[in-house]
Amino acid sequence: MSRFRLPRRPQPGEVFDVVIVGGGPAGLSAALYAARFSLRVLVISETIGGTLNEAGIIDDYIGIPEIPGPQLARRFEEHVARYGVPIVVGKVVNVVKEGDTFRVVLQDSTTYLGRALIVAVGSVRRKLGVPGEDRLAGKGVTYCAPCDAPMFRGKEVAVVGGGNAALQGALLVASYASKVYLIHRRDSFRAFPVYVDLVKGNPRIELVLNSVVTEIGGEERVEWIRVRNVATGEERVIKVSGVVVEIGSEPPREFLAKLGLELDEYGYVVVRPGQLTNVEGVFAAGDCTGGPYKRKFDQVVTAVAEGAIAAYSAYEYLIKRSTGAPAKPPSWSE
Repeated sequence: MSRFRLPRRPQPGEVFDVVIVGGGPAGLSAALYAARFSLRVLVISETIGGTLNEAGIIDDYIGIPEIPGPQLARRFEEHVARYGVPIVVGKVVNVVKEGDTFRVVLQDSTTYLGRALIVAVGSVRRKLGVPGEDRLAGKGVTYCAPCDAPMFRGKEVAVVGGGNAALQGALLVASYASKVYLIHRRDSFRAFPVYVDLVKGNPRIELVLNSVVTEIGGEERVEWIRVRNVATGEERVIKVSGVVVEIGSEPPREFLAKLGLELDEYGYVVVRPGQLTNVEGVFAAGDCTGGPYKRKFDQVVTAVAEGAIAAYSAYEYLIKRSTGAPAKPPSWSE
């Protein structure tokens, strides 16, 4: 007889050991590990798969080469489903701590209760907001240079942005592409001088300054971009096979602050080792986390790892509660 079981429909007001808010790689990984620890788990998310659904071909997740992002998301979901973990598609609007229990409130007023909470709500990549961008997302338009740089081997590519991520991205893409157009709306960069010097000294990178992308075109995939010089108003079309948008990302700062979580200057949840937050019983994982104890490197593999760690920390927390052992107080010096 199989040890796996089908997910069931959770009942409003039902109490779970762990409620996970977020259904991307971090949230689904946390759900898998929590279920394997024999915890009663519930996942609540607006979408299943998170930013994987917007990704093109993923070739950096070890053991699964060249898989479309949405397909990898479905594999994650199916793996979690084998452990009978219910997933509710909905938007969490508030979480209220009542004693040692968290009341999780959805937009339709449905509530669920959790003895521990894992926050894995991710972050949203800033977009250019130009015609063709959404239509060609995953078809040459990408928001992650480390994820997709190898896909542009021998091709001409545009990288958009002027911060550290954009210049690091341009340097990485240039190691694969035949040419990189680095497009920035100002005449100087916000990045560290070392990156600026490296970019300026790279023969494969052409700087397109004081310029913005106004349109991305192509039939089935990216074929060209339209660029406007903000100083002169002059426009030109550049033929490229890809557009890497590196203009930052934004976590749901207002929602995270409502939970009472400590946030860093960029709005990311401050976590310490073990994915612990400043609120006892709340753990955070994935792209929504930051702070002095974490180096931001938002990849599928790191999100999955953080989700697993968060689940283990939640398990330890619940064990200590059930045995009456005092919970170790947060120590930000560790």
